[in-house]
Amino acid sequence: MPADDLLFGDEPERKNEPGKKGESNKKDPPKKKSVSETDYDASSIEVLEGLEPVRKRPGMYIGGTDSRALHHLVAEVLDNSMDEAVAGHANRIEVELHEDYSVTIRDNGRGIPVDPHPKFPDKSALEVILCTLHAGGKFSGDSYATSGGLNGVGSSVVNALSDSMVVEVARNRTLYRQEFSRGLPLAPLAEIGAAPNRRGTTVTFHPDPEIFGKLHFKPSRLHELVQSKAFLFSGVEIRWKSAIADGDMPQEATFHYPGGLAEYLGEVLGSAATYADAPFAGKVDFREKFGEPGSVEWAINWTPARDGFINSYCNTVPTREGGTHEGGFWSAILKGIRAYGELVGNKKAAQINRDDLTTGGCALVSIFIAEPSFVGQTKDRLSNETAQKMVENAVRDHFDNWLASDTKSAGAILDYLVLRAEERLKRRAEKETQRKSATKKLRLPGKLTDCSNSAREGTELFIVEGDSAGGSAKMARNRKTQALLPLRGKILNVLGAASSKIGTNAEISDLSQALGVGLGSRFNLDDLRYEKVIIMTDADVDGAHIAALLMTFFFTQMRPMIDAGHLYLACPPLFRLTQGARRVYCIDEAEKNEWLEKGLGGKGKIDVSRFKGLGEMDAKDLKDTTMNPESRKLIRVTVEEDMPGETADLVERLMGKKPEMRFQYIQENAQFVEELDV
Repeated sequence: MPADDLLFGDEPERKNEPGKKGESNKKDPPKKKSVSETDYDASSIEVLEGLEPVRKRPGMYIGGTDSRALHHLVAEVLDNSMDEAVAGHANRIEVELHEDYSVTIRDNGRGIPVDPHPKFPDKSALEVILCTLHAGGKFSGDSYATSGGLNGVGSSVVNALSDSMVVEVARNRTLYRQEFSRGLPLAPLAEIGAAPNRRGTTVTFHPDPEIFGKLHFKPSRLHELVQSKAFLFSGVEIRWKSAIADGDMPQEATFHYPGGLAEYLGEVLGSAATYADAPFAGKVDFREKFGEPGSVEWAINWTPARDGFINSYCNTVPTREGGTHEGGFWSAILKGIRAYGELVGNKKAAQINRDDLTTGGCALVSIFIAEPSFVGQTKDRLSNETAQKMVENAVRDHFDNWLASDTKSAGAILDYLVLRAEERLKRRAEKETQRKSATKKLRLPGKLTDCSNSAREGTELFIVEGDSAGGSAKMARNRKTQALLPLRGKILNVLGAASSKIGTNAEISDLSQALGVGLGSRFNLDDLRYEKVIIMTDADVDGAHIAALLMTFFFTQMRPMIDAGHLYLACPPLFRLTQGARRVYCIDEAEKNEWLEKGLGGKGKIDVSRFKGLGEMDAKDLKDTTMNPESRKLIRVTVEEDMPGETADLVERLMGKKPEMRFQYIQENAQFVEELDV
């Protein structure tokens, strides 16, 4: 009988047992252990200590090992200096990029504490902060009323991912210094000598090539980061210096914006024509208005000269994916302009929506709050619900007064927004007519489950992997706005196929027919039948491969769809945590571990379930986590504006015909693989 049967099956019948007739006094030989028994014991349990988890899984802490993650290291250290400035303890910060691509960040704040830590008397507070996750002075709120980093991992993560870090602290008229490498101290904290005219913290670090390979800091990107930090807090002066040239970027500069966001917005717009002579700008202290620590500052103007944008920040940290503070800001502007239109008797103002506001609206929003809650360690999206209410109420009062006091600007903005709304409604009516006629003419693929809405606005096509996932999605979808197209396996890799083969491929033909568009030069964005096209595949190797093939297809054959913001990736959860009646879904290991650490708020043991695929998720789970716009998370597929050539080159290397290019890429980047799923 196999060993596994002995371990997990019924106990086999025994003959010649002692005490029975015919027994044998010969003992049974010891049962041979299976390979799984002998290999899996206490020594198999890996315990990561100190900063080892960061080096093992850098993606959990900085979002990956790519260029964006690399530059995030500078932001983490700079945020600490900005927190000192915002708290009123520093007014000058220096950022310098050296020839070896190391970075020095220096401030004139209080300096990191260097006295022995109460819990670790043999270590200084500085060493504890830099060598321990979740150690810092920002948890209780006693040292910082608002700060960009509340989870105590920023500086320690940078230390863990640097092959060299040197920290100097001028505190109590004395200079201290300590050196680190890959998260470990090279020597104890040393007292260098007297420093009567110096105060603050200086951090110099060099990213570890074992983690980031051949990637280096881009001077222009750091220059932009430094400049943005300066206008977010009018009381700080930031000096920039780079030993490396990068185009027209100045290698030395000093940034100081006493006028805050309004001054910076004026610099961004330059001489462009605007509908208001001066931007609508202001600042509100939350403590005075709501009794809560924090504030919000904003500046917005509308221009016909360029596309609109909004750059938002929380505690000086860029929130690239927006969040509740952005939602509150746009809600205040929308309600305010509609109310003003009603006041002056313009009934068409009621047609204005958020898309009309953002078409030519150039906005900056910065919020400071005591306990920000971000989605992910890289803080790309703010999730505090109270932030939305406070921002909306604060901005709305000022916007109403501003519109009433500057009727010339208010009238120009209202007329512009009404015109945008009329154009939008006209386009929607035309597209609705086109879509109705196109639907009649199109031979839609048989597996497409279409939505009932005839207008493109608000509709979504989910490209799902196989019929099993399609079955769950069909029950979970909103029939009015959400359509489904199941794929029969992996589509053709368009980079490795002739154009004639692409045109005759059944999966690609179904996809283009469902979308209502042609391929390549025959693609017309106006013919697209859905507002959002969402790739929804399993969170495994096959699912990732299918998603990569689809993105390659859209990038090469329907690029304008990506540029216009119509392509998305669904984010189905990997885990479901249950504790009594409380249920929480987690996107990845990091989020799961975070919930396990702080608890769900229920009673009893926390049960952890891992979803192997979309097909095994019931309709309710799939709806709540992946398809419902109110509760899901989507990743918009974009091509970075400053590196379209690099994106095209990477796609060609990974998905093109030449296997040697893929092999070279694997050799260069294999050391950075965090998880291998085979």
